[in-house]
Amino acid sequence: MRSSIDPKSLTVLVTGATSGFGAAVCRRFIQAGAKVIATGRRADRLRALRKELGARCRIAAFDVRERRHVEAALGSLPKAFAKINVVVANAGLALGLGPAHEASLDDWDTMVATNINGLLYTVRAVLPGMVARDEGHVILLGSTAADYPYPGGNVYGATKAFVKQFGLNLRADLLGANVRVTSVEPGLAETEFSLVRFHGDAAQAAAPYQGIDALSADDVAETIYWSATLPRRVNVNRLQVMPVMQAFGPFAFKRRA
Repeated sequence: MRSSIDPKSLTVLVTGATSGFGAAVCRRFIQAGAKVIATGRRADRLRALRKELGARCRIAAFDVRERRHVEAALGSLPKAFAKINVVVANAGLALGLGPAHEASLDDWDTMVATNINGLLYTVRAVLPGMVARDEGHVILLGSTAADYPYPGGNVYGATKAFVKQFGLNLRADLLGANVRVTSVEPGLAETEFSLVRFHGDAAQAAAPYQGIDALSADDVAETIYWSATLPRRVNVNRLQVMPVMQAFGPFAFKRRA
């Protein structure tokens, strides 16, 4: 496509880069020649990723839920990595699948702190620089759960609905600036997501994927890469991606006996 962005011109910040979508995004952009700042809580995994990807990958270990840590880490980047022009706010999780009246409040707090607060801290830390330079792209990791509720998805789905609306509101605020905003919203994808949701129970974690050719982390990374390298005049507001064998169920009814 005419005037597509040269990936070698990109410095990409990726949160939640220690597994799943985040690690795959780092690999995809490095493969294309970009510079990447890979962040996450697990320093050992970040070191392994840097060893794999080389000098164009810088790592920073911090928890996105801690605003001061986010600000300190991103405020002290060396000159070669300081001008972030793509942020992939990927860090997030689901915990539990029980009904709201039985769910763990600790799980709810963790999801809100990570999926909402952590995303806000990340975006706010890089957005002023993008606006000042009149160039950038904010990519938010949402979910089809933002639009389509399912039993047990209570707070997780609500946090992703926030992500969707925050992205749209950013578009309104940034009108006139050459800063793009995209919400990428995957459906069923086979990563560590389910293992985290079920607190490490491997049998429960495997069940949602049985008999389904689910999305892979690489599928989602390719979608993110595509949106980031389109011509600068193009803004993809929202992008839902689902496996072919996932669709929309009928309305649910609870009939009287």
